[in-house]
Amino acid sequence: MPHDIRVLTETQLRGAVGLDMATVQVIERAFAALARGEVIMPPILSMDLEKIGGEFDVKTAYIDGLERFALKASTGFFGNAALGLPSLGGLMMVFSAKTGQVEAVLLDNGYLTDIRTAAAGAVAAMHLAPVGVRTAGVLGTGLQARLQLRAAQLVRPFEDALVWGRDPAKAEACAREMAETLGVPVRAVTDPADLVAQSQLVITTTPSRTPLITADMLHPCLHITAMGSDAEGKTEVAPKALIAADTYYCDRVSQCRSLGELRGAIEAGLWDRPDPPELGQVIIGEREGRTEDDEITICDLTGTGAHDTAIATHVMDLLSGGDVGTVVRT
Repeated sequence: MPHDIRVLTETQLRGAVGLDMATVQVIERAFAALARGEVIMPPILSMDLEKIGGEFDVKTAYIDGLERFALKASTGFFGNAALGLPSLGGLMMVFSAKTGQVEAVLLDNGYLTDIRTAAAGAVAAMHLAPVGVRTAGVLGTGLQARLQLRAAQLVRPFEDALVWGRDPAKAEACAREMAETLGVPVRAVTDPADLVAQSQLVITTTPSRTPLITADMLHPCLHITAMGSDAEGKTEVAPKALIAADTYYCDRVSQCRSLGELRGAIEAGLWDRPDPPELGQVIIGEREGRTEDDEITICDLTGTGAHDTAIATHVMDLLSGGDVGTVVRT
């Protein structure tokens, strides 16, 4: 029997979905589904290509009640900037949860991953950052740094922002671009400690393998969302900082134990506590989030297959009944 598969390009996907509150809510629901045990999600298949400066990951998940599930293959080649290419790439395949047949191939070049990652940062800020964020700071100068500031502004509108990067020229360029995009003052700084000291919300978006934030930088009324430690060997937040914070949260404890900042604290022999709460547990009211503005909180987001399935299904729902893309009959 003939079977139609829809092939969608990055341009078409960009026209269908963007970084807005609807996307944030899609990702928030995926966090909640994880916490309720409504997700079947195998461990990430991850390949560290250190010799060539790259990484390759495969993620997937099935979420109860959704008509589809996705399989994502993604790449991260962090030397691509020098070639004028994006650091992230990849594609998603979308399967029917009823028949198992392939419904679509999303040639997004990492766009959907970028969007759902930024939306996850917004969910973390919405539930864990102080209500009155005056200054937001981002460590990193790439696309995800820019998206994270946009996402933060959706849920915690701030008065100004700070940017730090290893390359001061790139930090200045990022600050200029984001000031125009966000409509608030954005300034580049040369020291991560200065950025943290002046911010109430800090997002880390780098592939760093040495900590950028240490325990002595923490201060009351601070929330940190750590995005970059999503593979073995990466770290942006020193293990002692996780212990010094009032509460440390994970997107998925099992992933953070092997890929996230929690891995470093365990390896250093510092984590002798029960499992930290997951962000989804906060969303459904099973665990407490921020209770006082002066608390120090850290959220470790390693990225989950549930969020890939959620964003892919969201795109397919938005395009349902339309004729966007190319139909391949098999």
